[in-house]
Amino acid sequence: MLTVRWYLRYALSYRDVEELLAERGLTVDHVTVYRWWAQRFTPLLIDAARPCRHSPGDRWCVDET
Repeated sequence: MLTVRWYLRYALSYRDVEELLAERGLTVDHVTVYRWWAQRFTPLLIDAARPCRHSPGDRWCVDET
């Protein structure tokens, strides 16, 4: 989860995250970081953001004309 946080918060590339993990003694390929992000955490974030979405027609904006 920390790698996903670094990727999102600091706008790092997958290879940058790979280097940060290598500095901490973890050998992780940049493709693995991509898989964590794209396959595991993206659906969770989509589900978390879903209640915030508005369906078409649930709000009206009225101006003076």
